Amino acid sequence: MLGEKVAEDYLKKKRYQILDRNYSPRFISGPSRGEIDIIAKKDDIVSFIEVKTLTSNKIISPEEKVNYQKQRKILKIAENWLMEKKIPLNSKWQIDVMAIKIDLNNRKAKIRHFKNAVF
Repeated sequence: MLGEKVAEDYLKKKRYQILDRNYSPRFISGPSRGEIDIIAKKDDIVSFIEVKTLTSNKIISPEEKVNYQKQRKILKIAENWLMEKKIPLNSKWQIDVMAIKIDLNNRKAKIRHFKNAVF
C-alpha cells in the first residue's frame, strides 16, 4: 500500500531499523485476525506502527480511524510478536500511529507520527 511505503521511507530517514512488515499472528484466523503494518526499532525501543492513510480531503483525520477496539487488537498482536521473537514483555516497546494524508494531484504526503500513542 502507498501509505505504508511512504511511512517506511519516512522511518528509514529517521534511522529506524525495519524489523517486520504486515505481521499477523499465526494462531488467529478469520476477520478478527488483524495485523501490524510496520515493526521497527530505534534506540533500543521496538515500535509497533499502525499506518492510517487517506487520499481525499475528508473531514476525519487518519489517526481517528484507530479506535479503542483497534488499539486493543494491536496491543495483543504486539505482545504475540514479542513472545514469538522471545523478547521479554517488560523490554522497551511502544505502539505508534502514523497518520498520512496523500494529495494525489500534487504527489505530496503529510505525515504525522504519534509515538507511544496506545497504552
